[in-house]
Amino acid sequence: MAATINQREFSFLLYEFLDTEKLLERPRYTEHSRDIFDSMLETANKIAVDFFAGHNAKGDEHEPVFEAGSAKVIPEAARAWRAFADAGFLSAHWEVEEGGLQLPEVVLRAAMAAFFAANVSTAGYPFLTIGAANMLRVFGTDTLKHSYLAAMGDGRSSGTMGLTEPGQGSSLGDIKTYAVANPDGTYRLFGQKMFISGGDQDFTDNIVHMVLARIQGAPPGAKGISLFLVPKFLVNEEGAPGERNDVALAGLLHKMGWHNTTSTVLSFGEQGGAVGYLLGEPHRGLAHMFQMMNEARIGVGLVASCIAYRGFSESLAYAKERPQGRLPSAKDPLSKQVRLIEHADIRRLLLAQKAYAEGSLALCLYASALFEDQQTHADAGERARAALLLDVLTPVVKSWPSKYGCAANDMAIQVLGGAGYTKDYILEQLYRDQRLNPIHEGAEAIHGLDLLGRKVVMQRGEGYRLFVETVTAEIERARDVADLKGAADALAAALGELSAVTPILVALQATDPDRALANATIYLDVFGKITAAWMWLRQAYVADRALAGCSNAVDADYYRGKLQAARYYFQWDLPGTAAQFALLRSVDTVPYDMQESWFQ
Repeated sequence: MAATINQREFSFLLYEFLDTEKLLERPRYTEHSRDIFDSMLETANKIAVDFFAGHNAKGDEHEPVFEAGSAKVIPEAARAWRAFADAGFLSAHWEVEEGGLQLPEVVLRAAMAAFFAANVSTAGYPFLTIGAANMLRVFGTDTLKHSYLAAMGDGRSSGTMGLTEPGQGSSLGDIKTYAVANPDGTYRLFGQKMFISGGDQDFTDNIVHMVLARIQGAPPGAKGISLFLVPKFLVNEEGAPGERNDVALAGLLHKMGWHNTTSTVLSFGEQGGAVGYLLGEPHRGLAHMFQMMNEARIGVGLVASCIAYRGFSESLAYAKERPQGRLPSAKDPLSKQVRLIEHADIRRLLLAQKAYAEGSLALCLYASALFEDQQTHADAGERARAALLLDVLTPVVKSWPSKYGCAANDMAIQVLGGAGYTKDYILEQLYRDQRLNPIHEGAEAIHGLDLLGRKVVMQRGEGYRLFVETVTAEIERARDVADLKGAADALAAALGELSAVTPILVALQATDPDRALANATIYLDVFGKITAAWMWLRQAYVADRALAGCSNAVDADYYRGKLQAARYYFQWDLPGTAAQFALLRSVDTVPYDMQESWFQ
């Protein structure tokens, strides 16, 4: 059973669904080719199989341990890190002048998917490091970039993000970690951070922490937060690590999944203050950190997609081989047993997984393509449109794959029956790894509040209108295909319901924001279902056109599978929004009105 994602899926998503090859017309990519893109994906797949997949179960069973103030990780993680770094993936998207390969964002993220599917907890280290290095590239001074960036690009240093504190989770405006200015322009940080993934390990020379803290005397709330680079070791002019900084590992946290990614409690300033360097403008730290947070949110959506896809692949392979029972029409108890996949309900479980996993992958790569357009499209107007649409979609890209990835992995276990929840098969680990994603980078409710309370009203609703306009264009295109007209009409009806209920909830925010946002999570869910339907309509349109001219039997079956998954989604999932819209339209307050004292 392959430990990564079917390369045929990436070929479809990158070159048929997204037309990534068109990026070669942009000046930044004139030295590239489709062969180079494919070679990077093949390299990622090989490294994922050779260096990541083999210790997935071992890393789950043998968690990092706290020894003498440091975290010790299984040695296979170090070899995987080095293989990833040596292949150039940490800096693949950087400019050539920075030591990178100028690889498009969407190709890099497709490559990352191979590692997420093979072993998400080891892949967590480079995932965070790429994001931290991107922060340094944008907000760091030339001096800081000279000192720390190259080491993060070649794997000598890893990176983290330090937000959460023991007393504060998502309420970042209330953090207590503070910074005191030094005469030389540096700062001394004091405080504690927790749930810091990758906060300590023993396979890099240094760790670069991106830390939110309040400069002493800064105003209260989110407007008083600044962003600092705080290294585990201070470095000399050549970037070589020297003196240990005042950053201490206070403990390791033990999660239900992602076991091989250290989850740490870090103390800053126990010995006089951790040396930190201001990134960007003072008191603008939370705004700056949103770059890494939003990147991580799209990344978590991709992680969820990959774990869902891996579970689908594993349960599909099992269902194709495992004899179990007979069809209801078989009356002879001595007749040959049929394989699991021949049972209708098993096919339902597999088809639902396919719809969630492949729909999620399409959504995440679409978001990566928007990020690419935001950065490199030749037209300034198109760059702005891509940035605005991505801003609206980010809470959905993070949340929908995470929620329905859990549903998909639950179904994968169900396919295997009793074997599914034993450690003899990977599915129980995949489910545990997956269950972290609805909380990673903001719990689902946080993103519901963000979507309804901020994203649909920003710029006087311009982002929301762009979303509706973009989906409507897809609907109109699909209506010209006879077999897709029903799906297009169904999506148009759901989109119309969304556009009817959104003004009701937006208007209510002006007078009663608590009540207006009380059901924001339901709003997020229906928005996500509509977005997923859009992704499936787009995939179905491409598959229908490709099937019409397809002479290869294997490819024809691939396209038919896409079309059937789209039918499933439109006929089994999208109709479920009707009851949710009724609750939203009436501004139902049953949960909101529940009193604390009534919980007995």
